[in-house]
Amino acid sequence: MSTEQSGLRFEIGHVLFIDIVGYSRLLITEQSELLRKLTATIVKTEQFRIAEAEHKLVRLPTGDGMALVFRDNPEAPARCAVEVGMRLKSQPELRVRMGIHSGPVNEVVDVNGRTNITGAGINIAQRVMDCGDAGHILLSKRVADDLEQYPQWREHLHELGQVEVKHGVKIDVVNFYNNDVGNAKLPAKLKAGRLAVTRRRKRIVIGAALLVAIASSIGLWTLFHRSFSSTAKGALQISDKSIAVLPFENLSAEKENAYFADGV
Repeated sequence: MSTEQSGLRFEIGHVLFIDIVGYSRLLITEQSELLRKLTATIVKTEQFRIAEAEHKLVRLPTGDGMALVFRDNPEAPARCAVEVGMRLKSQPELRVRMGIHSGPVNEVVDVNGRTNITGAGINIAQRVMDCGDAGHILLSKRVADDLEQYPQWREHLHELGQVEVKHGVKIDVVNFYNNDVGNAKLPAKLKAGRLAVTRRRKRIVIGAALLVAIASSIGLWTLFHRSFSSTAKGALQISDKSIAVLPFENLSAEKENAYFADGV
């Protein structure tokens, strides 16, 4: 569904974002070769060919990969990602990660007169992909909620929770994998985030324990101080009617009677 507003064509795009992991560390010739192989792999997928033939696909080069925007089929990006993953099993040199999201996009014409796509749908798909490592097929929660209505997808969707991405934006990410494609490992970015949260919680617990210990110490010191002050004060207050008891000394010449003095 699309609307016309201020000369922009607005619609919901179903986006598959793909890039090559470690691309920037490669030589220029290696980059060109891997991009050629990735492109050749993607254009052979069934979902790509169907959408292309029906003019319902927009391809966006991104330097180290590409974004595919399917216009009217929310399942198409996931199907395409699975097929790409299957085909890349025979090309281990191509280490890619993929992100999928459905969201608002608008069609524009670039400086070369070609159709281009911008909007939150593209941006979030890239953010989702950025959370992954090589082999990961990550989905936004919105896409996963739609796919889990179908049994062929449901058992392979694994929620990873909320992740904070660029500009402080928080998104819920879901990992897709089965016995054939995908990466079951927790992405390094999420692992680092959870470790940071664990450390913060430990610091909070330790801080709370220290506060309790300090408060307890102050309480015990106060109680002891008051008790000691009360005892000392009581010891100093001597009644006018008082008796002092001193030990008796045996003045008898008979030393064996000393025990009498001790007894008294």
